[in-house]
Order: sequence, then C-alpha cells, then structure tokens
Amino acid sequence: MNDFIQFAPYASMPQDSKGRVFAEPESATRSCHQRDRDRIIHSAAFRRLQYKTQVFVNHEGDFFRTRLTHSLEVAQIARTVCRYLHLNQELAESLALAHDLGHPPFGHAGEEALDEALAPYGGFDHNAQSLCVIATLEQRYAEFDGLNLTWETVEGVVKHNGPLLGPNTTFAKPIPQAILDYDQNVMDLELTKFSSLEAQIAALSDDIAYNNHDIDDALRARLIRIDDLKDIPVVGQTFFEISKQYPDLDKSRLIYEAVRRLIGDMVNDLLQETQQRIKDAQPKHSEDIRNQNFPIASFSERIKQCDKELKAFMFENVYRHYKINRMTSKARRVVRDLFKLFMQEPNCLPTDWFKLTDGKPSEKTAKVVADYIAGITDRYALDEHSRLFDVQARNS
Repeated sequence: MNDFIQFAPYASMPQDSKGRVFAEPESATRSCHQRDRDRIIHSAAFRRLQYKTQVFVNHEGDFFRTRLTHSLEVAQIARTVCRYLHLNQELAESLALAHDLGHPPFGHAGEEALDEALAPYGGFDHNAQSLCVIATLEQRYAEFDGLNLTWETVEGVVKHNGPLLGPNTTFAKPIPQAILDYDQNVMDLELTKFSSLEAQIAALSDDIAYNNHDIDDALRARLIRIDDLKDIPVVGQTFFEISKQYPDLDKSRLIYEAVRRLIGDMVNDLLQETQQRIKDAQPKHSEDIRNQNFPIASFSERIKQCDKELKAFMFENVYRHYKINRMTSKARRVVRDLFKLFMQEPNCLPTDWFKLTDGKPSEKTAKVVADYIAGITDRYALDEHSRLFDVQARNS
C-alpha cells in the first residue's frame, strides 16, 4: 500500500478515488491504482505492444523501439518525475503503460489507413480505441468486460492531452463518439476540465521519450547524421559538447550519451517549470489542478522551442524519408486490403469476431473490423494479409 508515502496535497490520493464502474472489494496489499497498473500489464493488449511499432515496421530490425519498449520508457520517466513531486507514482505509471493500447499495427501509417477506411463511420482515433480496449475489448474477468479501471485512470487515458471540450481545449477534431458515449452513459469524465497532475506528467513523459528515442533510432538506422542535428536548439549543442568533451568516443556511445543527457535535461526542465506553476497556482487538492485554466505540468519556453523545431526536423527528414515512406506505403496497403475484404466478407473474420458483425457491410461490421485490425500486431497483420491474398499461402 501507499500508506508510508507522503503525498503532496494536490496529488491523486488512492483513498479518494472516485471508484470503478463495477464495485469491487479493495485489495489488502495494493492500492487501487497499483491494481490498475497490474491489470494493464497483464492485459493481452499490453503484451501485443511488443510487436507493434512506432516508426519502423517490426520486421525491419529487432533493435528499434516498439510500442512496448516505448511505454516502459515513458513509465520510467513519469515515475521519476512523480516521485520527486510527491505525486501518485502508480497512477502515472498506469497511464504511461496504457496510453498506447489503442494503437493499430504499423504505427501512424496503420492509424491513417484505418482512419481513412472508417471515414464514413466517424473515423478512427487511437485515444478512443484505448478507451474501448480498457472498457470492453479486454475480456479476462468473470464479472465484467474490460479492465474495470478506476475513474482517475480512465480519465487520464482519455484527457492526457488536456480538456476535450470547453474554452481550454486544444483538441482540433470532433470528439470521438466512443468517448462521448462513455462520458454520457458510463462515467462522467469531466471533459471540460484538465486531467490530474499525474496524467499531465505522463503525457509530457511521452514527449520526452518519443522525441529522444526517435533521434536514437533514426541515427542508428542511418536515416540522418549527427551533423544534421547541429542547428536544432538544445539537441545540437548537446552533441557538440559531448564531442568536445570526448573527442575519441565511438559513435554508438556518443549517441547514447547524448540521448541520456537530453532526457535528463528535459526531465529537469519539466520539474522546474512544473514546480514554479505549482507555486503560482497554490493548489490545495487534486481538483484544484483540474479546475485551472492552463496545465500545471509544462516545459519551459526553451524546451518548447526545441520540441517544436525537433518535431519539424524529424517530420521532414525521418518520418518522410523514402525508406520510411516505402515501409508505411506497404503498411497502409495491408490495412486497407484487410479492412476492405473483412467489410465485404465478414465471414472471413475469426468466428468469435464474425459473430459480432451483421454478416454484411454496415456501421456495426465496420466497428468490429476496426477493433479486430487495431488489436493485431505488425507481423500478424502481414501474415493475415498473406493468408487472405496469396492464393498459395496456407491458412491456419
């Protein structure tokens, strides 16, 4: 339990949790948010992240990061920040581990293909899909579908990037119907408010891990050179300082040392800026965090500018590199082909999934097909495509 931990007054206290959809007896050995974390780790969707990619398709190399390794790295950063700020580490860890559960195979390429295929039915949103995974699609427990996570964890999954409605929202697209339905019919997620400080920190920990580890992977894949980074604020200076300090350091260690320092710099910046905002806002309760008109967890303007320029550089030089374009083009074709075939012939779905459809093209069938495709891994999607489109492939 967390009884020995001295929480800050504005932390998400486990004993003050708003509870679960289905009431359960409390554990004698774990807090409610520890149980959330453990349920996420034991879920099938979490295990499948091992074979889902961020940028590189899974079979391109075992060294590159997957959604699973990325989620573990985000969790480590979020725990570190929350420990220092005396926040609820288990809640932040739960959110870090759950934030990618709704991603389909092949990273952004798979999501774009599914969104395009589902355009007549409201499109596809990985955040809404994460909600569907934890609310219904995981089927492990005798008394309920989903993972039956606490309100704080569900809220953080849905709102980790800020309010979805109201004057403080930065959400540009229409709110996914799955989120609206859950908010109206299952749990009031207070969509006009900010999420907990733990959720805000988990979201920024995602940015820290994502940016720095994409630099690492892109350099090791030789899509970019170290010298290409020289004009990016903070990043270029960090590589320069290490090269000057260790002129004979081999490239692999230079990259690792730079990524390590960049992560440390961003973590320290996040801590300093967040502490200043806490001091200015003087929150006395976790609800004071939610009721602010701005996020309490934040980077400084220095790191925000670095983040902006780094994202622009990576988009132009890595995410749109011709080698990545070839992989993502293939990935989009695989997802489009699978969706089209299953929509026209839903009886080609595994039997348990086919039973959930209308047996014909329809909005209901489209949702089932999307859930099925979003849940499979990169390599399973490639195998499934081969089984269905290669006339000589064996079915199993």
